[in-house]
Amino acid sequence: MLTSPTRGLALICLAAVSWGTTGSVTAVLVERAGAGALVIGAVRMVLAAVLLLLLARAGGPIRIARADRWRCAALGVCMAAFQACYFSAVTRTGVAIAALIAICSAPLIIAVVAAATLGERVTARVALALGLGVAGTALLIVGPRTAADLSPRFVTGVVLALVAALAYALYVVLAKATLARIAPLPLAGVTFTVAALVLAPVLAGPGVAQQIALGWPWLLYLGAVTTAGAYAIYTIGLRDVTASVAGVASLMEPLTATLLGVCLFGERLGAAGVIGAVLLFAALGLLLTREAA
Repeated sequence: MLTSPTRGLALICLAAVSWGTTGSVTAVLVERAGAGALVIGAVRMVLAAVLLLLLARAGGPIRIARADRWRCAALGVCMAAFQACYFSAVTRTGVAIAALIAICSAPLIIAVVAAATLGERVTARVALALGLGVAGTALLIVGPRTAADLSPRFVTGVVLALVAALAYALYVVLAKATLARIAPLPLAGVTFTVAALVLAPVLAGPGVAQQIALGWPWLLYLGAVTTAGAYAIYTIGLRDVTASVAGVASLMEPLTATLLGVCLFGERLGAAGVIGAVLLFAALGLLLTREAA
């Protein structure tokens, strides 16, 4: 029988695998529906908010104490900021560089912030897993690619990617602290409602209705599966593992995205990518043996 930490880690890995399909689906949306990155992010948030609120309401009335409302608002703003900054960074630096900066730096920021605010102790095993995970992810994403030039547009994209990483890290650490006071599904429902309200003005832009009409099946998948479903199980799993461990486990996202790119779009993994995948699996193995101990 799985222990609670092992079960929590498994849920977070499952959520990260789901997130890893986002890039492939987004590529299809851009190609077939001409959907903009911010529009995709806003629709994801709105659909996720509705579904998460329905799930939370099925378990009883949603009650958030007055003292906790600022936490839910802060979490929603962090999630909205992550969506806006990350997808904007992608348009300036490209998917590979933005993902490298945002996804690889987030676990490092999480470990530092969690140690400072939650008193989490980063053990030698977790530190080694963190290092292996970040190095593996970097090799997966970069592979044979070359660095972009240092144009003002590129530098702006790098800054946006770093802000996205910070927003995501703050979301994880604050969510971990708030889960001691609020059940997972109500927390997720209220949080994503705030995020949806923050991003909703994007949906009033020109051509948005046509983008949604052309891409609605894929948008529904992104909102229902990779956002509502994934963040529901992620939030549940986060109760039973430390924020630092959750940060490393979420690196399953770029691994999944890379493997899908190889299998579905004919992208080459290369020697560096293979080494990166091995390092990432080694990092997850360290965490699994830690949680099972």
